[in-house]
Amino acid sequence: MASEGDLVRDGWLGAVDCDGVQQSVGLLDALCDAHIVRRLELPVHTMLPVVLRQLLLPVMIDALGPPRTRQEWGERFHRGHFSQDERERLAHYLGPSYGDRFRLFDAEYPFAQVAGLEALNGETKTAAQLVPSVASGNNVPLFSALSEADELLLTPGDAALWLLHVQCWDTASIKTGAVGDPQAKNGKTTGNPTGPLGQLGVVVPTGQTLYETLLLNTPILPDGLEPGDRPQWAWNERPAGLGCKSPAAAAWSERPASGLLDLLTFQARRIRLIACETKQGPRVHRAIVSAGDRLALTPEAEPHTAWHHTAKPKKGQPHRRPRRHTSGRAAWQGLGTLLAMTLPLEGDGPYTSLLLRQIGDLQGSGVLSGRYPLGAETSGLEYGTQSAVVENAIGDDLPLPVKALLAQDDWLRKALLECVAQADQAARALDGLNNDLRRAAGGDPLPRDKGSRPSARLLHSLDATMRRLLAGLRTVDEDDEELLERAQLAWEQSVQSAVDREADLLIAAAPPRAVVGRTVKNGDKEFVYRSGKAIGAFRARLADILKRAAEERRVNREEAAAA
Repeated sequence: MASEGDLVRDGWLGAVDCDGVQQSVGLLDALCDAHIVRRLELPVHTMLPVVLRQLLLPVMIDALGPPRTRQEWGERFHRGHFSQDERERLAHYLGPSYGDRFRLFDAEYPFAQVAGLEALNGETKTAAQLVPSVASGNNVPLFSALSEADELLLTPGDAALWLLHVQCWDTASIKTGAVGDPQAKNGKTTGNPTGPLGQLGVVVPTGQTLYETLLLNTPILPDGLEPGDRPQWAWNERPAGLGCKSPAAAAWSERPASGLLDLLTFQARRIRLIACETKQGPRVHRAIVSAGDRLALTPEAEPHTAWHHTAKPKKGQPHRRPRRHTSGRAAWQGLGTLLAMTLPLEGDGPYTSLLLRQIGDLQGSGVLSGRYPLGAETSGLEYGTQSAVVENAIGDDLPLPVKALLAQDDWLRKALLECVAQADQAARALDGLNNDLRRAAGGDPLPRDKGSRPSARLLHSLDATMRRLLAGLRTVDEDDEELLERAQLAWEQSVQSAVDREADLLIAAAPPRAVVGRTVKNGDKEFVYRSGKAIGAFRARLADILKRAAEERRVNREEAAAA
C-alpha cells in the first residue's frame, strides 16, 4: 500500500484554533501548536479522553517527563506553550525515536495493532464493529443509517480514531478467537470486560487551549515515572519481570497497569485493520477485533474518574471503586461528586478525581489562579445485555469555579451544592404535586420507572441558568458575600419561575373532579386528596426550599402594602 497512514505528519486530527478556523493536523503539529488550538474537533463526545490518553498525554509525558513539583507544573502552565527545547524533544521522540511506531498500515508494527492478526476461522468483519453507532453483530442501534450488510469505508484518520476508541470503550461481547492466542476456545474468547474507560465515569478537566488542557490532565509525580513504565508503542522496552504480554502479538494476560503510561495506553483488545485502495486513497473496510489485556483492578492512580469510597468494603474489595455517570442527568446535577474534595468523614460517599483534587491543591498553593476559567467534560457509555451492546452515550461539559475545588475552604462549594440541592428538591416537590393531583382525580401516581415526569422538564429548563451561574461564580472572591448572596437569590428566583410554569400546566390539566377529590383508606388511616390541598402543600414546601426567594416576595408585599 502506497500510504502507511503516518499519524505523526499526515493531517488527520481535526483542530479548531483560537480564531475559530478548523484544520486537519498530524500528531506532531497538534502537540507543538497546542497553544494555538482551542479544541479538538472529534466525532463523538467519548473521543476526547481517548485521544488524550492513548496519544497526546503519553507522548508528551514520555518525551518531556512528568512535572515533579507544583512549581515545575506552574512554570510549564504559565509559559502557555512548549519551549523550543521541548518542541525539539517532541520532534525527536516522534521522529528518530518512535516515529515508525505511529504508522497505521506499517507491515511490521502497525500502530495499536497486531501485524498479520488472523481469526481462527479465517474470517474478517466489516469496519462497522469499530463504530458503536453503526449496526454490527448484536449491537443494533435504533437509528443506524447502515445495516451490517452495508460496507463502511473509513479514512485512515477516522479508522485511527475508532481504533483507539475500541481500545478504551469496547463492549464486553464475545471476541474473535485469534491464531496464536492460547486462551481462545472454539474459535472465540468469552468473559471479556468492557474497555477500561467503559468501567469509569470519565471526567476531563479542560482549559482555554489544548496546551492548557494537556497540563491540566498531567498528574504531578514527585518520584517520576515508575521503573519500566512504557507506553504501548514502546512495549519492547518493558522489563521481562513485569510479566506484560506484547501488545504486538495475539496472546494477552490479565494484569495490573505497570505505571501511568501503561495505564493511559492500555491495550484492551488485539486488533488488525484491513484496508483497500479506492479512488480517494486507502480506506479501512474490514477489521479483526480479538481479546486483549484485562486490567486486573482500576488503580487509585487513575486520573480521569471520581470514586465511591466505602469505609468497610467486603472482603477482597477495595475501599474505592470508580463512580459511573448516571444516564439522563446533566453534569451539574453531579456536582456533589465533582466537588467532593475530601474523603467522607464517616461511612460511604463520593470522592472526586485525582486531577480535580490536584487543581484545587494548585489553586490553594497559589500556582493556579482562583479565577481561571476551568471547564470539565464528562463522558461515559451505558451498556446493556451483559455489557455486550451500547445502549446510550453520556457526554456533557460545564464551567467549574476553581475556588470550589479548594479542600480547606468550602464557602463557595457549599453555595454551589445548595443550589444543586434546591433544584433537586424543587423537582421532587413538582413530582409530588403531580402525583397528588393524579390521586385527587381518581388515578394513581406515576410508577418510578415509567412515564414522562415534570421534574425532567424542570431540570432541563434550568440547565442554561445553572451554567451561567457556574460561569459567573468563577470570579467571585471570599469577601464578596453580597455578590454571592445576590447570585443565590437570582438562582432561587429562576427556579421559582421555572417551577411555577410547570406547576401551572399540571394544575390546568387537572380535571374538575380533582377539586372535590377523594378519600383513600390505607389500613386504619384515611388520606384525603384534593387539588386545593395538594397545591397548598406544594407551595409551602417550595417556600421552605427557596427561602431567599420567599423572603424577597414577603418583603416586596409588605413594602407594597405600606405604600
